[in-house]
Amino acid sequence: MSGDEPYAGHNPVAVLLLALAGLIATPGLAIYAVVTLIRAAAKQTLGSLLKGAAVLAWVVTIGMYTWGVLHLLLLDESAQAAACTQVLGGPEKRSEVVIDRYETSFIPLHFGCHVKGGRTYEAAVPGYVNPVAGMSAVTAVALTAFAARSHIHYKERTA
Repeated sequence: MSGDEPYAGHNPVAVLLLALAGLIATPGLAIYAVVTLIRAAAKQTLGSLLKGAAVLAWVVTIGMYTWGVLHLLLLDESAQAAACTQVLGGPEKRSEVVIDRYETSFIPLHFGCHVKGGRTYEAAVPGYVNPVAGMSAVTAVALTAFAARSHIHYKERTA
């Protein structure tokens, strides 16, 4: 954000594209995860189970991030100001606290109201979104690595 746009929020085109991608990917991956886990139960192999669990962890990661993005999608300029007013104590406190700019980021997903005095208050994005998305992303990466490793190990044993 440039200095001449202190109240600029997230890029609306990027927010819309992220929301659409997440809304398409989450149910698609969820169906794939369920099918993979059903097949893993039939095969009874560790690699198949790890693969299904990894896909399920990616579903949680993408779904939670998309949930946060959907909160941003609903923020127009007046909603941004209203979100800041609400987080700062409501309309009666608004005259006591001066917002000098918005702080935004996509990773971690963030919309903050920066007040004079140096403090930033999180608004619009629920506080649980980033921790849940972060922990599920770490889990997804680990499970994906274990699934890939078990697949390679299985190929070496059968060759």
